[in-house]
Amino acid sequence: MKTLKSKNILIALDYDKTALIVAQAGFALSIAMEAEVTLLHVMSDPVFYSSARYATIKCLNEIAEIDPLQFKKDERLKVVSQHFLDTMKNYLGDSSIQTLLVEGDFAETILTKTKDLNIDIVVMGSHSHRWIEALILGSATAKVIQKTSVPVYIVPTEKHD
Repeated sequence: MKTLKSKNILIALDYDKTALIVAQAGFALSIAMEAEVTLLHVMSDPVFYSSARYATIKCLNEIAEIDPLQFKKDERLKVVSQHFLDTMKNYLGDSSIQTLLVEGDFAETILTKTKDLNIDIVVMGSHSHRWIEALILGSATAKVIQKTSVPVYIVPTEKHD
């Protein structure tokens, strides 16, 4: 008799406007696989969030204005980040979805949590970044692909001309 193993999918989300696309694609995959889902957001250096691209977090119809100067003082970033994950979970409509908010390096945290949670597939988005951003920051998706031992399902989120 074969023992059924629980399947686990980790959907890594950032605050990019395309996070909803990644969440929906990962959730559809979980339904097809009959897998459990964990939504993960990795909080990095607060300076990263102070760029114009991340100063306003848009999630579905909700907008959370963040004052980058308040990040370290009052833990506002954690509150807003958890709200972001909870909103995504509610949108997907499955109360069994787990959410996980972790501080650290994007790629290294995804790799660590993949092992810790016995993840079978990681779902990530792939955004186009300006060449200078890619040079300085590197690509979290590329780092995860290079170092992981599980499949990575990459969701293209922006059209390239």
